[in-house]
Amino acid sequence: MTEEQPGTTDARLAALEARLRALEDEQEIARLVASYGPLVDAGEAERVAALWTEDGVYDVDEWFMGDRAQIEAMVRSDAHQELISRGCSHFLGPAHVIVDGDRAVAICESVLLVRHEARTQVARIGANRWELVRTAGVWRTTRRTTRGLDGTPAARALLAATTPGP
Repeated sequence: MTEEQPGTTDARLAALEARLRALEDEQEIARLVASYGPLVDAGEAERVAALWTEDGVYDVDEWFMGDRAQIEAMVRSDAHQELISRGCSHFLGPAHVIVDGDRAVAICESVLLVRHEARTQVARIGANRWELVRTAGVWRTTRRTTRGLDGTPAARALLAATTPGP
């Protein structure tokens, strides 16, 4: 058996497979991020929670959820149920995804629109950092941090933090 030389069919195939895997990872993560809004607006508590690992964290300015059970409880909460009963849309913009092996970071902005009387109003705009891990071949969120885009440095820092890691 001969050693693989750059430019050989095997080397080119391996490089192509690596590039395809990277694209598939980015697409799967972008799909996970995009699925949050429709699922949470539909009140799909178990499916929303399943976007996280069992010990995954969701840290929003006014609400800290330290595991999957607490995330599920948030969706079932009276406050959230009241939002969806009036009509709301959690819209997450396109995510900037960076994959580093089995870890990744996705950065995006979000808008929460809420129906109030006969009008739809912007209730919140946010900066989001999703930290993800591939477990058993599936991407899951280990931590999502959301800060209101209110001009503070904390929100701007989340948008600028586009590298994997703590």
